[in-house]
Amino acid sequence: MSTVRLTAVATALTSFFALAAVSPPAPGASGVGDPYFPNLGNGGFDALHYDLDLGYTPSSGRLDGRTTLTARATQNLSSFDLDLQQLKVEGVTVNGSPAPWVRDGDELRVTPRSPLPKGRRFTVSVAYGGAPHPLSGPIVGSDYGWMKTPDGVFVAGEPNAASTWFPSSDHPSDKATYDIRIRAPKGLTAVSNGRLVSTYDKGGSTYTRWRESRPMATYLATATIGKFDVRTGRTPGGIPVYVAIDPVLKNSNGVDVYAVTAAATDYWSKVFGPYPFEETGAIVDDMPEAGFSLEVQTKPLYSAVRNETTIVHELAHQWFGDSVSVARWKDIWLNEGFATYAQWLWAEHQGTRSAHDSFLAAYNAQPADSPFWRTKVADPRRDTMFTPPVYQRGAMTLQMLRERIGDTAFFTLLPAWVKLHRYGNADTADFVRLAEHVSGQRLDGLFHTWLFTEGKPAL
Repeated sequence: MSTVRLTAVATALTSFFALAAVSPPAPGASGVGDPYFPNLGNGGFDALHYDLDLGYTPSSGRLDGRTTLTARATQNLSSFDLDLQQLKVEGVTVNGSPAPWVRDGDELRVTPRSPLPKGRRFTVSVAYGGAPHPLSGPIVGSDYGWMKTPDGVFVAGEPNAASTWFPSSDHPSDKATYDIRIRAPKGLTAVSNGRLVSTYDKGGSTYTRWRESRPMATYLATATIGKFDVRTGRTPGGIPVYVAIDPVLKNSNGVDVYAVTAAATDYWSKVFGPYPFEETGAIVDDMPEAGFSLEVQTKPLYSAVRNETTIVHELAHQWFGDSVSVARWKDIWLNEGFATYAQWLWAEHQGTRSAHDSFLAAYNAQPADSPFWRTKVADPRRDTMFTPPVYQRGAMTLQMLRERIGDTAFFTLLPAWVKLHRYGNADTADFVRLAEHVSGQRLDGLFHTWLFTEGKPAL
């Protein structure tokens, strides 16, 4: 056989195998497969940036929006899903061209005119509208999501309510950056994530634009609107601060929200590593029906501030939960146990009680036969993922770890954890591995006892 013919055969075989290796276009999965929320998030693409353009009318409760998502295909896509609850879709485009779409429960399935090649960036824009309603049920124990207030709206989306107000890949494993523009009636203030880019009045409306340039999970986004007294400045360490407080709550039970926010942000920056975002702050809104606070990225959202430990808890989440987010919801103790332990560290810092004494108080408060000890903290189940054991026993685990490996290793571990997974996702196994690496000790028994075992551990 001639050299020319051999070359031709080799070229043909190479082309054949190259073609065979390319998967044909297929639909992206309708969810990321989280055991607690199987249909949350979406397969086939990686969300990169959300551009939200929102208009809200408090008198009617109507929201009109256009969300443009920039994403990267992670497979050859024939179609893909977005999570969207309740609201009516008015039109969809992909890369600027109209695209067919269908609704299937809380899924919006989009079919681009041409398949999207793996690795290619694309944009999908969805126009929609309606009156969002809050979600309820045992997960949170009260209403949550998009909640009307007397003068606007209180928006707190954990864990699965972001998709009640914008189409998204609504799972913390798919983080993105954000531009959020909000139109509200003149005289109201719209507060969102990141830094304020612009605000101006036109006609009877106020237009506000916020930009979050660091990756953010969908549930941490907010578009809270109302009458607020706003104070801005910098922490003593130089971090920009934006605090908005409903005038009805201006006394905040005697807590100086601005001062505590500034002090705690600076202190956690020393303990946990550099503050991970461009701005810190708070939103305090008159929403007693909520009965909870949320670690909204850059501006924790409070239905009321009862004491300063609430503030230090939510600010600790900026590191544990916001910058480092859970890979799956079953690892929620990595958020709540760490933020609860931060409260103990704050009391230690203030000289009021050591973290060891806080541990003993929490440990002794629960008798051995209490249901408290029957929760497996590392997998607490969906409907009990925000119950006290996840917070308290999660914090106890960290104190036991600190006492096992010593302060030097422990306070090396915390900032190392944040630095290693900054703006990303992690799970319990990742934390155990790092703790063992930093300490040089085998720790699987300790974590098994405190996170995975039912029953009250012996001291």
